[in-house]
Amino acid sequence: METQAGRLIGLSDVDRDDLAREFETRLVESSTLAFRVAYGVLRHREDAEDVAQEAFVKAYRSFRHLRDRTRFRAWLVRMTWRLALDRQRTERRRLTRDTAHIGGAATVALDGPVERLRAHELWEAIDSLPDKLRVVIVLANIEGHSVGDVGSLQGVPAGTVKSRLFSARRRSKERLQ
Repeated sequence: METQAGRLIGLSDVDRDDLAREFETRLVESSTLAFRVAYGVLRHREDAEDVAQEAFVKAYRSFRHLRDRTRFRAWLVRMTWRLALDRQRTERRRLTRDTAHIGGAATVALDGPVERLRAHELWEAIDSLPDKLRVVIVLANIEGHSVGDVGSLQGVPAGTVKSRLFSARRRSKERLQ
């Protein structure tokens, strides 16, 4: 029976084992981060788990081609973010198509406390942000990563992260007023 590591073509058994061990180590260090990023976009546990799992599979298949393995976390975050956005777009298209098919506008019943309504409004404001602004606000303000960590995860300088955070907060505030 062929194992997943056995599918890495052109590598000796020792190299495949080393590569598989290194991937597993890096994945263990980053697995919750991938889920959190996906959840920050999708806000649905099962969808976030599916996207994180899909990102892990893609990462495994491409791991041996990653030039700088110290940047694995940033690479996985970007991959997860893109997959989550793709899932979100697909879901929006499906909902639009289904709503048009039904022939009416979808209505949302908000039957909870004021905090739930405010959280919904906040997420709508965050969702309306461009991708570059949305990812920094989710990672920094919701997930609690430092500006330096967000910069290294995104591959941009800390000053760029600060600028994007400022813009994201300003736009969100304008939308919420």
